[in-house]
Amino acid sequence: MELRNKVALITGSARGIGRAIAIELALQGAKVVVSDVDIDNCELTCDEIQDNGGDAIAIECDVTKNKEVQNLVKKTIKKYQKIDVLVNAASDEIVKPFFEVTEKEWDKIININLKGVFLTTKEVGKKMAEQKKGKIINISSIAGEVGFTYTSSFCASKAGVINLTRELALELAEHKINVNSVVSGVLPTKITNDILEDEKSTKDLIKNTPLRKIGKPEDIAKAVLFLASERSSYITGHNLVVDGGWTCH
Repeated sequence: MELRNKVALITGSARGIGRAIAIELALQGAKVVVSDVDIDNCELTCDEIQDNGGDAIAIECDVTKNKEVQNLVKKTIKKYQKIDVLVNAASDEIVKPFFEVTEKEWDKIININLKGVFLTTKEVGKKMAEQKKGKIINISSIAGEVGFTYTSSFCASKAGVINLTRELALELAEHKINVNSVVSGVLPTKITNDILEDEKSTKDLIKNTPLRKIGKPEDIAKAVLFLASERSSYITGHNLVVDGGWTCH
């Protein structure tokens, strides 16, 4: 129970990686705020946490809208009086050749994946600065470190998350706030369904992964747990890659 009495707010936690993180942190004793635009699946995640004896609430929030983010933080503080851990997991992707990407599509991905981190971190960070402590963990992707064909906006946004993590680690250190990221490999989520449903793509992915297997959202959740716990108290500005060794090539 490494996170007993801690309060963790996880964006994008209705499904996929965010959901796995919410469940893992709850199992370790955290009081969890499950947040997403998909409130129905937020409630389902909360139900699973509560069925396992955990404490969780669901709050609908679009991380691209500042007023909704402010409301999310306000409701969290009203319920739990503090925020110890923030996990920015809200994410989306458009797979399309660069010349076919519209300005609206580009803005959508950049706003969810990067602006959402900015808005949520700014609001939660203020509360953590008042508390003189906090852990912020951003979920990025290996697409932020290397190029993936037909995912220009996703690659750009995730690269932004990686370097924003470093910058925030420098700027928020004086407030005793640790800022790190988990850089995810290709995992089975809603975003990667098209890739992993293709047999050749899956075989190529496994062939190019030194550990010869595809990871799970739970693998990311365990990395987040480490960064959220006291075991990582002297780590900040780090981008922890969880990809089975794929980026070693």
